[in-house]
Amino acid sequence: MFRLRLAVLATLLAFGENAEAATKAIKFGKLWDGHSTIANAVIIVENDKIQSVAANAPIPAGAEIIDLSNYTGMPGMIDVHTHLTYYWDPASGTNPRRQPPRHVAVTVFLAQASARKTLEAGVTTVRDLNAFDGADTAMRDLINMGAMVGPRMFVSGPGLRNNVIRRPGVTDTPAQAAKEAKAVLDAGADWVKVFGSTGGGDDVTGDQTLSFEEIKAIVDTAHALGHKVAIHSYGPDGARDAIRAGTDTLEHATDMDDATIAELVRKRIWYVPTINHNQHYVDRADDAYKFSSQAKQNLRDYIERNLITAQKAYKAGARLLVGSDAVYTAYGLNMEELRWFVKLGMSNEQALQSATVLPAEMLGMDKSLGSVSPGYIADIVAVDGDPLADIEVAITKVRWVMKAGSVVVDKTNSTRAR
Repeated sequence: MFRLRLAVLATLLAFGENAEAATKAIKFGKLWDGHSTIANAVIIVENDKIQSVAANAPIPAGAEIIDLSNYTGMPGMIDVHTHLTYYWDPASGTNPRRQPPRHVAVTVFLAQASARKTLEAGVTTVRDLNAFDGADTAMRDLINMGAMVGPRMFVSGPGLRNNVIRRPGVTDTPAQAAKEAKAVLDAGADWVKVFGSTGGGDDVTGDQTLSFEEIKAIVDTAHALGHKVAIHSYGPDGARDAIRAGTDTLEHATDMDDATIAELVRKRIWYVPTINHNQHYVDRADDAYKFSSQAKQNLRDYIERNLITAQKAYKAGARLLVGSDAVYTAYGLNMEELRWFVKLGMSNEQALQSATVLPAEMLGMDKSLGSVSPGYIADIVAVDGDPLADIEVAITKVRWVMKAGSVVVDKTNSTRAR
């Protein structure tokens, strides 16, 4: 029986990221490699790694040629705030946020659809922040084994929140917070997610829920164990204390004052404003989420303040990252946040780097992800048009996706030959 299990595991691994082992030569009419543009680019991929990138380069004998000369190439994009296990079937007649319970194995199986839609948006890596019953770690591991098709996942497990940390009889809440952080990491999480305020869905209150001492205990515990922390705060107070405590990334964070933003910049903490997330709720408030008229107005007001805060932070020198906060109905629309980044003052290239080069740095993988460069993992996307001229190209015109050397999306009429 043990040998049988080993054989099954070996078979699954054989279908993993190195499944397509042949040398590939990918031809693009234009390539934006994350830093600069190369005309008539030829990318040589061996197994899961990029071997070379050059204009009009010779093609090795026996290589599989993928002709994407009619398209622009770019790095696989990175969405730093997702919830892939938040599955909903529109045909069910339910409200996405009030579904009947289901077994975690069923959730993980159904969430394959979310993973595929995310890949189709050109997103080859995600940071998934908040899931329950081990659903996200299971998805991550199944994808890594090759038993499920989806983006590379860095996961947090269940987010630490007020009603988790303040249990009955607990008097030393920072110690309990540290204990909860260690428990999440011991269970297999890559990151620790903390809910530092209220806010989510149609709730835009943003009231701080954890003390500075509790947040600091979580951050210190995670850092001591070699892991990083993402802190959710819809309002300014939780954001202020998250920054004071030394969080690695700050999520949402609207209405921050100048002093808080200055500290965010000084500490070089990554800021993930997720502006489009609430716009997505507004756009589907009637047909999917059934939000009230007042809730929709509250969301619109929050979106405006969210944009203003992000714009102030960007102008002050903060490092912004693209995070969709995709739930239920938003998979495949992951890069709509790029529109907001351009609106707040970024060039198209700066916005694209906030979804490629910069999140790779945030993940500590800037030597392997986020760029189309020799030695990097072969995460490559083909888009129909020039995203440096029109940001919509990166949002709505993804036609082909390679993840770790394997073609996972192909909506082109490209030729493949040897």
